[in-house]
Amino acid sequence: MTLFKTIMVAAAISMTSVSAYAEEVKLGDLTLSNTWTRATPPNAKAGGGFVTITNNGTEADRLVSAASDVSKRVEIHEMAVADGVMKMRELENGIEIPAGETVVLKPGGLHIMFMGLNGKFEEGQDVAVSLTFENAGSVDIDLSVAAMGAKKINHDHGHSHDHGDGHGHDGHKHDDHSGHGKN
Repeated sequence: MTLFKTIMVAAAISMTSVSAYAEEVKLGDLTLSNTWTRATPPNAKAGGGFVTITNNGTEADRLVSAASDVSKRVEIHEMAVADGVMKMRELENGIEIPAGETVVLKPGGLHIMFMGLNGKFEEGQDVAVSLTFENAGSVDIDLSVAAMGAKKINHDHGHSHDHGDGHGHDGHKHDDHSGHGKN
């Protein structure tokens, strides 16, 4: 294969990965976009899932649960500073999606937590997950697996997806769940 053909094939493959990140899924008044996760090392026990949820309706909704065959348990979590220490906790009542607003699940903040992984997440693959909302119902989505340690998806060619909500925490290792209280 010539160098030109090799470059063109690589470009086509990278564009395919980018389009998977950019796909939007609609469920009632909700739009889900930027669905992704990070590659995990071999023998990792946990992984995180991330998604942007926009409520285009006039009433609030709530993400109440998540399910997937890739792990023994799937929970909805939040990373937050408590007493000067970054801690993770399960949100047993889920995440409110206010009417007319967007909620971003991302590393270091709100996220989907896969616990007791059945295998590692490999870059370039998809992870299937079902999300259930209080009003809109359930939807199956695929999370595109980004590079290990990725802080955000990279389909925007340099524009940040940090919406300034104060949840950012670049120093957290996603497979470090010390202080969490659950295995």
